[in-house]
Amino acid sequence: MIKAVFFDFYNTLATHDPPREQTYVNVCAELGIKVEAKALFKSLPAADMYWRDENTRKALDQRSPEQKLEFYTEYAHKILTGAGANVTRDVALQVLAKLQKFNWTYKAFDDTLPALKKLKNHGLTLGLISNVVQDMESVYQELGLKPYLAFKVTSAEVGCDKPGPEIFQAALKKAKAKPEEAIHVGDQYELDIAGAQGVGIKALLIDRNNHFTEISDCPRIQSLAEISNYI
Repeated sequence: MIKAVFFDFYNTLATHDPPREQTYVNVCAELGIKVEAKALFKSLPAADMYWRDENTRKALDQRSPEQKLEFYTEYAHKILTGAGANVTRDVALQVLAKLQKFNWTYKAFDDTLPALKKLKNHGLTLGLISNVVQDMESVYQELGLKPYLAFKVTSAEVGCDKPGPEIFQAALKKAKAKPEEAIHVGDQYELDIAGAQGVGIKALLIDRNNHFTEISDCPRIQSLAEISNYI
């Protein structure tokens, strides 16, 4: 019997406003660069992990202007080349510069709060598993997530990013659940699905845009409302 449901945060419960992947597609198009949102769904999280690792190694605000420029250039280059674009570092930096005009915020998906409410009313323990190192409490509060989440487990707390087993095991401990009593929902196959399955947790791939039709070793859902079918 399922007792707990764990969620990834970004692109599972909430997304950037304006949508980050499509914004990259549009900005790249202005410069004659073709990238697809599907590829960016993978390259952006990988580049974000580089950002976190580098910031942990040496905080960005403690770096010289030259070091900051080098970092931002490498970050942008990883995003675009990871998405299959053949660009120089200078061009990657041009893309990042154009993106600076956007005031990025977060917004919850339309299905998020109704799904969380329904699952909590069923007596399930809901938790968040996220590869973040910064304090996101104000964001969770603003989006209306906090009343539904019994706990949060972050990579900063555990010292391990998904797909490492430690972060999932920490969630099981907080939920007081065995692996077979939990479900994890996330949008990244390597981080969320493989990570959860690695410790025996059933995983659901949230594929809102039907990008990952090739995935066949776990259920794919396009709305959080579908989670109830697997409880």
